Amino acid sequence: MRIAIVSDIHGNLPALEAVVKDIGRRGVDAVVNLGDSLSGPLRPLETAQFLMAQDWVHLAGNHERQLLTVPAGRRGPSDAFAHSQLGAKEFEWLASLKPSLRFSPQVMLCHGTPDSDLAYFLETVEPGCFRAATMPEIDERLGQVDAELIACGHTHVPRVVRASSGQLIVNPGSVGLPGYDDIHPWPHVVETGSPDARYAIVERSEDGWISTLVSVPYDHAKMAALALSRGRPDWASALSTGRLP
Repeated sequence: MRIAIVSDIHGNLPALEAVVKDIGRRGVDAVVNLGDSLSGPLRPLETAQFLMAQDWVHLAGNHERQLLTVPAGRRGPSDAFAHSQLGAKEFEWLASLKPSLRFSPQVMLCHGTPDSDLAYFLETVEPGCFRAATMPEIDERLGQVDAELIACGHTHVPRVVRASSGQLIVNPGSVGLPGYDDIHPWPHVVETGSPDARYAIVERSEDGWISTLVSVPYDHAKMAALALSRGRPDWASALSTGRLP
């Protein structure tokens, strides 16, 4: 079994198309999407329509939940723009998605952690600090999940960690947004330092799961210009450089 893992597309259709082209070149048995697919100032409707036409397994991220549940006036700017672009069919599709699921007896998929679409799995936020999670923290977040491979997203940071149990946890990074800031649970900034689109491929071998983190170039300048034209210089900087202004 050879699986491509994508996550955190955030309405960046050109980045997604570049990733899909690269996946086709490499060949896989299945593609899974870990969520946060649409929110942002780019192309949420076109991205939703593209994803709805794919024979993939899709999850809901925290932004899918927010698009469905947060009332007008309380949405952040990324969710507000995406919400304004979507129609009934797209909202119906979003409502059908789950934040986590068992892909197979060996593979567990989640957006954040198995228990939360907001919690970071492989990173930890403390006052004034965004850092790699310790092994005890990762083991605690893993809980009682017994899958050999756990795929997670949410932080946009491509990373592969083996828990103390030997289970492999893979975050493919973000297809569409290589940097962002957030205030929960404390103010912090996430920057990958590269504008490339990210995804991962995992494959089951005789000795266990093999993971490959992939970085794909695309016309990021065009998307940065679109973000800037829609009043989002933070997105324009992240898309251009992988860093916040």
